[in-house]
Amino acid sequence: MVEQTCEILRERIRTGQLPPGSRLRQEELAAELGISRTPLREAMRLLAADGLVELLPHRGAVVTALRHDDRVAFWEARLALEPAAARLGAARRAPVGLEGMRAAISEQRSVDAADQGFSANRAFHLALVASAGNPLLSRFADALWVRTVGAAIYAAQTVDGAVVAAYADAHAAILSAVELGEADVAERLTRAHILASPVPPTAPI
Repeated sequence: MVEQTCEILRERIRTGQLPPGSRLRQEELAAELGISRTPLREAMRLLAADGLVELLPHRGAVVTALRHDDRVAFWEARLALEPAAARLGAARRAPVGLEGMRAAISEQRSVDAADQGFSANRAFHLALVASAGNPLLSRFADALWVRTVGAAIYAAQTVDGAVVAAYADAHAAILSAVELGEADVAERLTRAHILASPVPPTAPI
């Protein structure tokens, strides 16, 4: 019950149903989810451990507000994780990752709303990591992309049709390199794609 409650709240935070700074009223949530407050409090503690929720004196649980440092940390973590995963993916080419990347690109080419664009974008990057065939790397990527910071960054990029199409083209090039087993190219293209993000690091990488 604790894990199920945690996943429900995690998804609401990821999608923005529970925006940064919003208070999680335990009594209301417990009634809505049909659970007691004990598993709800435990779920709050797990979310706090993941950095998604802050447990504040006199205010209770609040969805973590996004700061510039959070955006930088997200950018840096992706830069460390995804190019290396792309290199490994080109060596292993796990089918679930390749299929996921193809599906995400196809979705990107047909979306007409920013939230759909973010969902497809997120799906591609998680599938890219999955192509490495390493469950620990996928777990890291899942924890990283669950934060609403990714959606906030995406929304800040003036995501019109041309931008989404450009993302799909960049993703298609990365997928091609992974499928062909071109590890150097896959790593280089993934790094360049992340470096094109409008959120700069505070220090040189």
